[in-house]
Amino acid sequence: LRCGMRTTKCQLLVTSLCVMLLGLSIATLSTVTHYGLHFTLISDISLEDNSYRVIHHTAFYLGICLSMTLILAALLSSAATVRESQCLTATGFFCFALAFCGLLPAACWRYTHSTEVEDSVMDVYDRVYEEVRRNSSSPRRHDLTALHEAFLCCGKHSPFGDTANMEQKTCPPGQAWDAGQDCLQEIQHFLKKHMDFVSTLLGITIAFMVYGMILTSFLWFSIHFSSNLDRKGKYVLR
Repeated sequence: LRCGMRTTKCQLLVTSLCVMLLGLSIATLSTVTHYGLHFTLISDISLEDNSYRVIHHTAFYLGICLSMTLILAALLSSAATVRESQCLTATGFFCFALAFCGLLPAACWRYTHSTEVEDSVMDVYDRVYEEVRRNSSSPRRHDLTALHEAFLCCGKHSPFGDTANMEQKTCPPGQAWDAGQDCLQEIQHFLKKHMDFVSTLLGITIAFMVYGMILTSFLWFSIHFSSNLDRKGKYVLR
């Protein structure tokens, strides 16, 4: 039993370190997603009926809450390992379970709504582009230019004929409009890479949450039975 407890404690310490790093990674990713140039620009330009702004803020707050829960779980598990405390071990298990319950719906939403983020962002670009195409003096022209500069693209393949004049005026400086990349393709490619990274991070974190719950529960039972064995045969006179 003591040998098994020692092995479990070593594994839990390593797991706690990895969970701490994952928590910091999720916090960093949430901050970059919320305050990054590309995402902030899309959020500011999007209209009220577009779902991107809601997704943008929800992802940030959910990511921060998850990262704090992961860091707390790592700290409690480390303290429980060092002190062999049943109370701290149970609290660490609860934090792992709480993080798991938050990560699982997020991962499910990611796979069931895999194109919702891309569609909402491309819808923002389509609206701005069409408004500027219909009215070249529209105040949205500045937003379109900012999108082109952020994503290093220029216009899109339009069925409405030649749009070279408009795109030439809204392309990034020094980039010829006819050599520019299709913005819809560039936006889709950028978001796909970002969401793939999010999915990978979610999958790894969920695996560590399950492993952390297994280790903390095993350590709790080990401490409990080890304590009972140490008291076996001892009597206290009152």
